[in-house]
Amino acid sequence: MKEAAFVSKNSTKWKEMEESDNLTPDQVASHFIELTDELSFARTFYPGSKTESYLNQLTSLKFLRLYKNQKLHHGRFRSFWGKEIPLLIAEHKNQLLYSLLFFTIGILIGIFSAANDETYVRLILGDEYMNKTLDNIGKGDPMAIYKSYDASSSFLFITSNNIKVSFIAFVAGIMISAGSILLLLSNGIMLGAFQYFFFQKGLLFTSVLSIWVHGTLEITSIIIAGGAGIVLGNSILFPGSFPRGYAFRKGAADGIKIVVSLVPFFIFAGFLEGFVTRHTFMPVWISSSIILVSLAFVFTYFIIIPFRLSNKYNNPKKPTNYDRMDQSS
Repeated sequence: MKEAAFVSKNSTKWKEMEESDNLTPDQVASHFIELTDELSFARTFYPGSKTESYLNQLTSLKFLRLYKNQKLHHGRFRSFWGKEIPLLIAEHKNQLLYSLLFFTIGILIGIFSAANDETYVRLILGDEYMNKTLDNIGKGDPMAIYKSYDASSSFLFITSNNIKVSFIAFVAGIMISAGSILLLLSNGIMLGAFQYFFFQKGLLFTSVLSIWVHGTLEITSIIIAGGAGIVLGNSILFPGSFPRGYAFRKGAADGIKIVVSLVPFFIFAGFLEGFVTRHTFMPVWISSSIILVSLAFVFTYFIIIPFRLSNKYNNPKKPTNYDRMDQSS
């Protein structure tokens, strides 16, 4: 579609979006999702155009309105992320482990396929990406693709896209978990092929120091979102002693809470990818420190805290003689 036709088709709608003020949060969210799709289209087919610039500004405006003046009760905020989510992670740890397993299988498939077919990486990542990356390698800056776009627009696009993918990964679980599993496999395959490509070029360490600056939080969140989809699917397949309808409602509610809790992680990962990863020649100690801190956070929040809270609430400490004496006094 020519740019003029694209603008003519959507200009009235964009004008209404720009001028609309009294909207519900759901309406603002709907506008934001729609605009990010159209911004992605404009960035692909009309890069550097006034249309792309306009859509970037309008999307930024909707993003600010979406998160502006959100008032959360501090106690509820602390309880949701400090107790409720870790306990859900602990409750559904098996589904999350299955999600990690399927993602790992995808990585291994990607590595094996790329090692045995030199055209496979191009098939997975696309000709445009491969040609740009090979050109950047020739120029001595193999990860330069991360600074090929404006930082702010990259942050908005990457964040909104990752949030959308996470919700798709969850909703796909309604197909008795198969949809979520396929998405986990496909993302794992892409990552495995991508990393093997840089391994072949002798740039594995360089790629790891760049990609995993944002990838630690991003990939972890995608795996957990896929796990939320498996929670949803398993509630249909294995209701246990509950009626299937009740099990499905509980699985859906738990999965939605888990996916919603990932939004701040996707926002921070998008910030890192948009504003930090683009500095491809940053000192090794800085990039490695960001990766290690991210890993420590992931390990603490998604493993240690759920384990401790689960033990605390599911296996309460029995009172000792000292406790009884203390209570009697």
